[in-house]
Amino acid sequence: MQLFNKKNYFWNFLKLFNLKRKNIITIKKIAELANVSPGTVDRIIHNRGQVSQENIDKVNAIIKKHGFKRNIFASNLASNKKSRIAVFLPKPEKLEYWESQLTGVKKAGEEFGKFGIELYYFLYDFDSESFQAMFSKVLDFECEGLLFSPIFHEESLLFLEHYKNKNTPVVMIDSDINNDISHFYIGQDAFKSGYLAGRLISFAVKNERNVLIVKIAKEIDSTSVYLQRIKGFYTFFEEHSELTNFNFSEITVKDPDVNQLTLEMFKNISSIFIPNSRAYIVAQFLEQQNIKGIRIIGYDLLKENITYLNSGIIDFLINQKPEEQGYTGISYLYKKIILHEKKLNPTHFIPLDIIVKENYATSLNK
Repeated sequence: MQLFNKKNYFWNFLKLFNLKRKNIITIKKIAELANVSPGTVDRIIHNRGQVSQENIDKVNAIIKKHGFKRNIFASNLASNKKSRIAVFLPKPEKLEYWESQLTGVKKAGEEFGKFGIELYYFLYDFDSESFQAMFSKVLDFECEGLLFSPIFHEESLLFLEHYKNKNTPVVMIDSDINNDISHFYIGQDAFKSGYLAGRLISFAVKNERNVLIVKIAKEIDSTSVYLQRIKGFYTFFEEHSELTNFNFSEITVKDPDVNQLTLEMFKNISSIFIPNSRAYIVAQFLEQQNIKGIRIIGYDLLKENITYLNSGIIDFLINQKPEEQGYTGISYLYKKIILHEKKLNPTHFIPLDIIVKENYATSLNK
């Protein structure tokens, strides 16, 4: 029996390693085969500078034949190249949902920063005027990519119409928007989430139900995701004609303040749908008025919502995972800008998680 010999093992490994290295084609070797300079090969690989089509074709044919693959990480570290990303989102002050989005963005920024990603923040107050004042600054900023949420519909269309001239990748989070600029979307399917809310309202209902949709938002008409949820909600009942014992009404509250609510609004109401993260405002009012037995469905794991979920006043919360949206948005831009991935799915839907008080703790660990 031949005993294991460390010396022989090492030299055999080294021979195999060197043999594999010989099969790896370098930029210098590509230049020799194509009869061009290494600088020309580098410009073709990185798609920069003026190069004749003849040389491009020759170099690409050699690359295809020999399977050249540049080391992106080493290349970025060696060149110390930085790719700037504009983060155009609402300020997180007093908006816990957006604070979570930015937490995810910052985590991704720290993780991908070592590979050349730099984040620049353009944060605005949650109103149309502040948004419009900030978007001119974003347009003036030179960058390689944009993370953006089109909260104000008409204003966002105008911004994107100007921004498309930059020809850089755009990732939208939280809300999607229909326009002619190519972009990626990270977030929930708003229509399906509203459809799901309708299904939750319909569960275990035997008698007549009066359903109230409470719209609490300053810019309701400008928030497309908001309207898509309401459309999905109604569509569920339209597609289930057997559910004949439901009556619907709507109220609009422009200011997110419990003092804007009255007892008359909730007279004879058995179920309430709040199509955004403000369910806690309705729950607080019902608790103050000692009104019980109304089913409430809302969105997002805000601290206030969790309080009323655990106390049993809010029945269901549909979790949008805002931190995951923020992180995934930057991850997409990293893959597009640094890794040059061409087969990224243009839409990444976040799963629709239904949270009740019994599974709240478990959902945090997912």
